[in-house]
Amino acid sequence: MKKTDGLPQHAQRVALHNEIHARPPEAMDVPLSISHVVMVCDAAQREASWGHMAALARDHHLPEPVAGSTHARMDMGPYRVRWELHTEFVTWTFMRKAHATQFGEREPETALDAVPQRWFAALPGECLASLHLWVMPSAAFEAGSPVKHVLYEDTLVASTVADGFAEVYTDFAVHADGFSRMVLLAGAMAPRRLGRLVQCLLEIETYRMAALLGLPAAREASMVLASAERELAELAQAIRSATRNDEPLLLDRLTRLAGAVESQHAATHSRFSASAAYFELLDKRIADIAESRLAGMQTIGEFMDRRLTPARSTCAWSARRQDALSQRVSRISNLLRTRVEIEQQQSSQALLATMNSRQDIQIKLQATVEGLSVAAITYYIVGLVSYLAKGAQPWGWPWSAEVTAAGAIPFVAGGVWWSLRRMHQRVFRS
Repeated sequence: MKKTDGLPQHAQRVALHNEIHARPPEAMDVPLSISHVVMVCDAAQREASWGHMAALARDHHLPEPVAGSTHARMDMGPYRVRWELHTEFVTWTFMRKAHATQFGEREPETALDAVPQRWFAALPGECLASLHLWVMPSAAFEAGSPVKHVLYEDTLVASTVADGFAEVYTDFAVHADGFSRMVLLAGAMAPRRLGRLVQCLLEIETYRMAALLGLPAAREASMVLASAERELAELAQAIRSATRNDEPLLLDRLTRLAGAVESQHAATHSRFSASAAYFELLDKRIADIAESRLAGMQTIGEFMDRRLTPARSTCAWSARRQDALSQRVSRISNLLRTRVEIEQQQSSQALLATMNSRQDIQIKLQATVEGLSVAAITYYIVGLVSYLAKGAQPWGWPWSAEVTAAGAIPFVAGGVWWSLRRMHQRVFRS
């Protein structure tokens, strides 16, 4: 078998190949207690998050995670931790064995109870979502019996998942400890399949909250857009009756409005795009759990569709509204600029017509001056001829000075006129 060792390798080949194996679900066995926390982080906090994970590893005398990695798993003995680095947030998932026999008797233990509290309180970033998930064997309980003292019954949402092999219960409420809660009753499921199902449930909570980050931005943008739309309508009405003197002020107002709209668009476009992507991921994860209805209960998919559709529509409508307003501002700006340019062209044409008229007058004046110039030059030259004739009489010049001057006038005038014409022709040719 031939090898590719001698071929030049793309610099990103290994990273791209391993991307398909990034963040794989891990095998899980029931009963299990899971605590999942989502921390929104900036660039510095993302870097600090890796250091926080490395500090936990050092405290337990374990090797640090690989520098530059985007996910890591560690077994700390009493609990396991999974750290994942995403584009905008970092997720921390803690897991420990639970006691199924004690689940229905008292408040169940959480995986977070085994985590060092001082270390946990120092997690970098801001908490966006937190969830306690208990995975219990369904054979040990009657339907719904272990969840009554864990979840609020008046907001309970439940369904069978994984093609009927499990049941999931949640109330989508934040409890007194700041965590939401979910109970998964798993039947005879393979550990890998159970791990994939648990990961989907955790990601549903994560992507639900991440998608809703666009809602405050959409509400804020709606107020700004409403004000901008009113101002644009006023400008459009003012442009219809504006005079030439009003146009510079209107153009300045329109330019300022365009700058404000584009600034708002630039500030929120990435947020709306990210929310749309998170909503799509949420839909995909809900489809992956393969829900079916439990008698008298609302499914997770139905709950999400009913409660998140207004938020999703608000974000999508704000994005479309921004694009439409930007296009309207651009069209009106082009219209006003075209109007100003047409008026400038008309002014330029009037100015050129005035200049042409003045040039015609100047040419006529120049022709008049040229006639006077011929007469004046002829007069001076004939005077010189007269003096020359007087001076030449003692040497035998036969005519008097007056006669000589009179006879020279036609020739001198013709010569001067012809010389000026030649000079004009050379000037215009050049």
